[in-house]
Amino acid sequence: MDCITLANFRASLYTCFSTGGDTLLNLVDALATETPAKSLPELSLSAFFPRQWGSIYQGLQNARIDRAALRRLFAAHAPQPLGGQRLVLGIDASSILRPCSKTAADRTYVHASNLPKGCKPVAPGWQFSTLTVLPETPSSWTYVLDNTRVTSQQTQGETATEQLAALLPLLSERPLLLGDGYYGSVTFLQAIAALPCDGLLRLAKNRVLYRPAPPPPLKRGRGALKKDGAEFACHRLEPHRTPDASWQGTDAEGQALCVSVWHRLHWKKARTMEVSVIRVERSHATNTERDPRVSWFVFRGVSFPSLPEIVPLYRRRYSQEHGYRVDKQSLLWEKPRLQTPAQFQVWTDIVAATRNLLSLARPTAQAVRQPWESKHRELTPQQCRRAMARILSELGTPARLPQPRGKSPGRAKGTQPARCPRYKVIYKAKK
Repeated sequence: MDCITLANFRASLYTCFSTGGDTLLNLVDALATETPAKSLPELSLSAFFPRQWGSIYQGLQNARIDRAALRRLFAAHAPQPLGGQRLVLGIDASSILRPCSKTAADRTYVHASNLPKGCKPVAPGWQFSTLTVLPETPSSWTYVLDNTRVTSQQTQGETATEQLAALLPLLSERPLLLGDGYYGSVTFLQAIAALPCDGLLRLAKNRVLYRPAPPPPLKRGRGALKKDGAEFACHRLEPHRTPDASWQGTDAEGQALCVSVWHRLHWKKARTMEVSVIRVERSHATNTERDPRVSWFVFRGVSFPSLPEIVPLYRRRYSQEHGYRVDKQSLLWEKPRLQTPAQFQVWTDIVAATRNLLSLARPTAQAVRQPWESKHRELTPQQCRRAMARILSELGTPARLPQPRGKSPGRAKGTQPARCPRYKVIYKAKK
């Protein structure tokens, strides 16, 4: 059954490539099997890429992908949760840094991570918004539903809203969306208010919300009625010492936890949208930026999870960071120096298709481990790639073989190629 699913996925993937489908499908197979490759030309050394190395760049330059059909394909093969559990999605953005690529259009200042202390955490490049299905056990086995570039005319939240609007109708059930502090804002929550999904999002510790407005007095006086109730400031504990519900217990490592929740709160900008604010206290934390002692979350939706589930649910969001690491270190996502954003979007879709192909092949693949790798750990995406050659050899490919056409005559004598245009980095001003 798994082989039939893989064959159907690859056949449908081939039909999503409007132009250059043979080259793109060969590129997916090469990326899934050629583990030693560190660049695009090295992918052409794969036995599953029967073309010259220049065909890779030509294919990415001329290819056209039906991204609507690609979304439908990814949603149809998305992993389903076990009985009684929810489908959990993760939304996040990652940067492709291009500080010296002056001929690359539509670069903006994006976040640059893992820099030395004191350096500015921004650099010119492209930013991509990724919507994934998060695994039940935190790991790098994320399944990509969509990975779209954030243009200079859009914000990260606007792109995420468009992705959710396009993909949520394709899912079989109402999912739970997890996001970091960027998405825990009133602007993003208002944008996805009408979409069929619940949201458990990180909330900044300096946010101020309000309780419901008090009922009007029996005897109406002069002036307008109060529109907001008591202030609820996350950084001050005095006004809300008594939560609506609380739970004390231990996490997976046996450390003490205290989870408290306050319902029916709102922002002044969105008085009709009620949310629940959650406070998680970990007394054993080091109280640093990466390990805070107190964390705040906001929930909006229909099915509020139980308080003991809050911490395990949100910990699943960190799987998306591990997925980015696999994409960039193993699947060469940020390696190619492609000139246009459209070409890099095609390459991003190829990487996403390869990720999902590995996820679907995971039950069939047997771990091919190096002598120093543990035999007791679960299968990793890199170990699955080592087994893909055998699986793809059994499945075959719908891609056609290349047709020899001889050697190109090259440029005519005296031709002066035009100089590539240069583009300035676009600064996104706050609206």
